[in-house]
Amino acid sequence: MSEAPLTSLPRVAFVGGGNMARSLIGGLVRQGTAPDHITVAEPNAELRAALVRDFGVTAHADGVTAAAGADVVVLAVKPQVMRAVCESLRPVMQGGHVLLLSIAAGIRMEQLDHWCGGNLAVVRSMPNTPALIGAGASGLCANARATAEQRRAAQTILAAAGVVVWIDDEAQMDIVTALSGSGPAYFFLLAEALEDAAVAQGLPRDAARLLAAQTALGAGRMLREDGETAAVLRQRVTSPGGTTQAALDRFAAHGLREVVADAVAAATERGRELAARSGD
Repeated sequence: MSEAPLTSLPRVAFVGGGNMARSLIGGLVRQGTAPDHITVAEPNAELRAALVRDFGVTAHADGVTAAAGADVVVLAVKPQVMRAVCESLRPVMQGGHVLLLSIAAGIRMEQLDHWCGGNLAVVRSMPNTPALIGAGASGLCANARATAEQRRAAQTILAAAGVVVWIDDEAQMDIVTALSGSGPAYFFLLAEALEDAAVAQGLPRDAARLLAAQTALGAGRMLREDGETAAVLRQRVTSPGGTTQAALDRFAAHGLREVVADAVAAATERGRELAARSGD
């Protein structure tokens, strides 16, 4: 599901210097990418200065200047402005064999390619907010014009902030968005609910918050490191007739699985709607 990363990156330009771009830039620099191989376009002068100060990269106010001469252009702007940004980059993108890498939700590769002038190598990705602490999960898919080397470059960029999974069918990227893109909010909601429930039972708020957060962290690590499925791990901690069984029975009685399935389906459908609204 993943490819071997590059030992070094070609020149990369980030168009947009917000939190997600910052997390990727920081991860790349920490892993040994030379700062002079990275440029950033960020109109906010304060954010621009912070990127230069913290990472030693070169920053510009506009995307065309930042992207000139880049091998990979990372689109790290909001979906609402993506079309205008792509159209402004047409002269740069049509000037050579450049990889266009998008981290925006809901924008199809065909749309990105069209807005930038056509016939481009495009990789679409969906990272999530834990990338900000190096614990992200990103789904990637590539169009037919992306070479193996370009795919490895895209993987290296996203892997700087966490785990990378390649998706063959772009239609499934809406599911990735609903699962891992939006997923942190689901776990935050569960932690919030657990904290509130423990407080309602009489536990102090600080203790409830710490225990809920650490339990989520420990469970996540077991899912990644134990090697067993979530179902097996759940069964291991569930003694018949015990406290865990009592809680799980109540979850089942209230249709937890059905609620989760409906929620993921709703998020998936919303992703499709957003793509349709973005136009051709």
